[in-house]
Amino acid sequence: MNIEGMISPHIKEMPPSGIRKFFDIVAEMKDAISLGVGEPDFVTPWAIREAGIYALEKGHTHYTSNAGLKELRHELCRYTKRCYGLDYAEDETLITVGGSEAIDLCVRALIRGGDEVIVPEPSFVCYKPCVTMAGGTAVPVETREEDEFRLTPEALRGKITDRTKLLVLPFPNNPTGAIMEREHLEAIADVIRDKNIAVLSDEIYGALTYKGRHVPFASIDGMKDRTVTINGFSKAFAMTGWRLGYAMGPKPLIAAMLKIHQYAIMCAPTASQYAAVEALRSCDDEVEAMRREYDRRRRVMVKGFRDMGLSCFEPLGAFYVFPNISSLGMTSEDFATALLKEEKVAVVPGTAFGAGGEGFVRCSYAYSIRNINTALERIARFVERHKG
Repeated sequence: MNIEGMISPHIKEMPPSGIRKFFDIVAEMKDAISLGVGEPDFVTPWAIREAGIYALEKGHTHYTSNAGLKELRHELCRYTKRCYGLDYAEDETLITVGGSEAIDLCVRALIRGGDEVIVPEPSFVCYKPCVTMAGGTAVPVETREEDEFRLTPEALRGKITDRTKLLVLPFPNNPTGAIMEREHLEAIADVIRDKNIAVLSDEIYGALTYKGRHVPFASIDGMKDRTVTINGFSKAFAMTGWRLGYAMGPKPLIAAMLKIHQYAIMCAPTASQYAAVEALRSCDDEVEAMRREYDRRRRVMVKGFRDMGLSCFEPLGAFYVFPNISSLGMTSEDFATALLKEEKVAVVPGTAFGAGGEGFVRCSYAYSIRNINTALERIARFVERHKG
C-alpha cells in the first residue's frame, strides 16, 4: 500500500516551518547561542503557577465547556474592557489551544475554495499554511522597511479583488516588531469599510509595545463587527507551555469557530484555564516588569546592530529585531547558515516569514542581557569579517 501517495498534494507541497530549521543543530552545538525562538525566557509568574497547581490539587482535571470556563471568559471580557475600552460578551469569546488554533479556526470558518486571504509579509509563518489547508488562496502583500513595515492603504488596495474574503492584520508584528498606530489602522479601515471583507487581527503581542498603548483594530469605528481578535497568554504572561489562547469577535463567527473546535479539540487544557483566570486578575505588575525588561534589551540590540554598521529598523512591539543584512551581499539563508557555522549564533532568515523578508534576519531579544551581549559580539566579528 502506497501511503505516501495518498497524502494530500497541498500538504506534501507545503514547506516545513523555516523557524525551526537551525535549532536541532544548535541543540547539539556546544557553546551556541540561539536568538531564534520566539519564547519568553521568563518563568510563568508564581501566582499563575500556584493557581494551576491548586486547580490540580482541587481535582479540576475534567473537560470544561467547549467554549472555555465561563469564569475565564468573564475575566477576559473585563480585561478587554479595562485595557482597551472594548465591550464583548462571554458568547463572543472562545478559549483555544494557543493563538495558533484560534487563527486556524477563524480561517476554516470563513474560507472555502476560491476565496482569497490577504496576508501582509513578512509575518508569522502559520497564516499562509492555514489558508492553504482551508482550500483558499493566500495573497501576500509586502511591507517595506521604508514604511516601517506597516501595511499601507495603497498596498492593500492593490491586492483586493472580488474574491477577497479575509484580511490578516499581524500587528504588533512577528518578525519585524512593527506596530500600527491608530491613524494607520484608520487608513486601513477606510479601504475596506464598503467591502465585504472580514479581518483577522492577530494581537498576541499587544501587551508588549514600547510607544504608548496598543490599539486593537476592533476599536476603530465600524470595525468591531467584522473583526476577530486573536490573542493569548503565551507572550505577555510567559505561558507558552500552557497552550492557551482566545478569540473575540462577532457572535455568529465565534459560534462557527466553536463548532470546529468542538469536533477537533473539545476544549483547551483545564488547569491552564484556571491559571489564566489568576493571570488576568492579579498579574498586571509582572507583565509590566517583563515589558520594561524587553524594552531594555530591545534598545541594546538595536544599538548593537547599528554600531556594527547594519541598518536596523527600530521595533516598537513584540520582542524581535529585524536587521537588514543586504549590505553584506549575502542572502538571508546564507547569512544565517554562515553565522551559525562560524560564530555559533542562530538567527532566523527573513525569508522564513515570506519572500519580502529577503535581506533581513530575525533576532529575538527574549534572552538575558548577558547572552544578547555575547551574541552581538560574535555577530559583530562575523559582519566585520564579511564586509565587502
